[in-house]
Amino acid sequence: MPNPKRKHSKSRTRTRRAHHFLTAPSLSLCPHCKSEKLAHRICGNCGYYKGAVVVNLD
Repeated sequence: MPNPKRKHSKSRTRTRRAHHFLTAPSLSLCPHCKSEKLAHRICGNCGYYKGAVVVNLD
């Protein structure tokens, strides 16, 4: 396999890696209990999803 002829500079490597970072998940409000939850997932506080009880969290 071909190998690089010259070493890549730190600037070039760091420029390439500039987008390798984590982003915070976007949260939405639960329409039932108004707590923050991940989108398209069951609310961990009340157990509702799309206006219906999916998990009974008593």
